[in-house]
Amino acid sequence: MEWILNISCAANAMNGEICGCDGDELIRSVSTDTRTIKDGAVFFALQGDRFDGHKFVPAAVEGGAVCCVVNKEEGPFNGFPVIAVEDTHKALRDLAAFYRMNFQIPVVGITGSVGKTSTKEMIASVLRRSYKTHMTQGNFNNEIGLPLTVFDLMKEDEIMVLEMGMSSRGEISNLTRIARPDTAVITNIGLSHIEHLGSREGIKKAKFEILEGLPMDGTVILNGDDDLLWSARGEINFETLYYGIRNKNCDLTAYDVRTYSDGSEFTCKIDGEPYKFFVSAPGEHHIYNALAAILTGLKYDVEIDDIRKGIRSFVPSGLRQNFVELPNYKIIRDCYNASPASMKSGLEVLSLAQVKGRRVACLADMLELGDISPEAHRSVGRLVVDYGVDCLITVGKDAHYIAQGAEEEGMNPADIYEFDNNEELIERLPDLLKKNDVILVKGSRGMRMEEIADAIAELS
Repeated sequence: MEWILNISCAANAMNGEICGCDGDELIRSVSTDTRTIKDGAVFFALQGDRFDGHKFVPAAVEGGAVCCVVNKEEGPFNGFPVIAVEDTHKALRDLAAFYRMNFQIPVVGITGSVGKTSTKEMIASVLRRSYKTHMTQGNFNNEIGLPLTVFDLMKEDEIMVLEMGMSSRGEISNLTRIARPDTAVITNIGLSHIEHLGSREGIKKAKFEILEGLPMDGTVILNGDDDLLWSARGEINFETLYYGIRNKNCDLTAYDVRTYSDGSEFTCKIDGEPYKFFVSAPGEHHIYNALAAILTGLKYDVEIDDIRKGIRSFVPSGLRQNFVELPNYKIIRDCYNASPASMKSGLEVLSLAQVKGRRVACLADMLELGDISPEAHRSVGRLVVDYGVDCLITVGKDAHYIAQGAEEEGMNPADIYEFDNNEELIERLPDLLKKNDVILVKGSRGMRMEEIADAIAELS
């Protein structure tokens, strides 16, 4: 936190009432977790289905908090320095929006059903060639994580790249009021969260909430190969730029695409001149990420050679499509989340991998798909066959339909193994895997597929 506020100023920003503390005392940081609290912090007592931060107010003060933001209805907090508000979650967003106003820097906001994090990191990799770039760390893309990212802004930062996630209507609207992006990037409209939003059209409306925060001269960057995004032409009252591979009418189109086990190469025309780019991560989905990054870099006047270097230096982070070389196996760890589109991307990467043994797909449930879940999983099973997988392992109730789809597509049932949970599979792993296998491990975050990847690593 760069701009130091006093308690009175913070209370005004949150429409809160100060109790038990001096309004002139300074706030030097923001915390939602007493385990990492620092001296001079303001602690937000957030509530969720499985936790209640109000129980930790004494620990926060003992740990150095100068005050705690609490819900009025949870009081009294006699003897403790607090700012009482109607809703601590809203108060966190309000204070972040107030803090953001102190920084007159460009902001790039990114949303979409699939590829948000990789696109964010690709764009940041390009922009940091010319700017001191602050970006969302990890998956801090929700109504708690994004405000905390904003609070980490420093006076030397020149541009900010923010990922915006959601599971229901109104969430991105709340985020964009904080972020106030100058440029909005939407990667695609897929099936993630369709259980809550009803249809892809409903998902599109939720994603388009990001436009609410744009200034009049803002820019929108969209994937022109996505049918719903392409059909939005004429609906958007901002400068709109499209990128794509198959849609030749886009503002930026990749052609002469070549995919390798260690990345992809493509060409695109910029101001009528052809330029080649190399992405150091395999899979067509990373070409889309790169195209979004090129348009963003051009928007902010990054030199083309620097854009090339930024794209080439990109490396996926965290649980997303990391390649792990082991003595006996190679693991493609892609354990962060799953949807039909990201499953396809993972299988494509598996198909491109150089192998001495078998290609093995270990796939788990895709969550929050509602009534379309059985057919969505069956479609992944068909892709398993299309991408030449030698052995399929499924985990979970709905993943049964992946196995069903693969068998219907012609896969030998002897090469398909189904398990109800991770524990059952881990017990059988020594019997299922063979030396030199390349194994894709992928499923929704709730399926904890990193447990499987860790168990495979221990076997090698």
